Amino acid sequence: MLPQSAWDQLARLGPIWASNVSGHVQQMVDLFSAIHEGAPDDGVQVTRDLAYGPHARQCLDVFRLPDRHQRPVVVFVHGGAFVSGHRNRSGQIYANVLRYFARHDYVGVNIEYRLAPEARYPQGSEDVANAVAWVRRHIAGYGGDPTAIFLACHSAGAAHVCGYLFDPQVKRPEKPDVRGLMVISGRVRADADAENPNAAKVRAYYGDDVSLYAQRSPVNHASATPCPVFIAFAEYENPLIDVYCLELAYQIAIECRRAPEVIQMTRHNHTSIIGHINTTEDELGKRMRLFIDRHTVRAD
Repeated sequence: MLPQSAWDQLARLGPIWASNVSGHVQQMVDLFSAIHEGAPDDGVQVTRDLAYGPHARQCLDVFRLPDRHQRPVVVFVHGGAFVSGHRNRSGQIYANVLRYFARHDYVGVNIEYRLAPEARYPQGSEDVANAVAWVRRHIAGYGGDPTAIFLACHSAGAAHVCGYLFDPQVKRPEKPDVRGLMVISGRVRADADAENPNAAKVRAYYGDDVSLYAQRSPVNHASATPCPVFIAFAEYENPLIDVYCLELAYQIAIECRRAPEVIQMTRHNHTSIIGHINTTEDELGKRMRLFIDRHTVRAD
């Protein structure tokens, strides 16, 4: 399990999380970077800085065990409130997510995308589309199965991924064809509400005309989901993130006549829910692996 000191810090920050989101996020990045530092990698190989487009941020890293073939692929898209963030937020975060999946015999892909205000709606989703197209063309060369691609996303990354899958306004080089979607603490509704401490950052991506936000929100297009969906959120979230995750689950349930898998990670916050992956606390990781395995046939 996580050290008691880590649980103590999560317990202290949880009830006051929304009072200083950016500061508390950094505390979690520091905490989990230290926890992951020096952890065994079980022979995971990383190929870095592979370009899927001409922009400096249109690149990705591939994580895998050597000498494996036709393994399911997990493509991860990080958050950052649309205007910041990096696939390597630190030396360990967010690589911990892909290292975890590679250790468990999947191929992990950690993608970068352009940020607002340089890139505005729907260009984040279009970057995801181009990255997934690259993965489909090239991942077999890294031991991955291009017919078994799963998308995982966190925070603002979920806006981009769900936009790629659901939103008819997004330009795609090819039709989305993925086996499953895993939304973790996803900002799937655009809002500039007073409750949202990142409202100005939302505006930087979605624009100042809030009357367009409803049609630009992935949750309002969820009836178009082309694949099974898994949704997780934390007990202590950035304001409204948990509400939007549940709204996404409801919209999918109404359309599919069956509820998607949903889990609330108690004691966790918006950042620890992703930062703790690849530690000895494995509830969320195990649930995601079970989700993947239910929706693919592995070639052994």
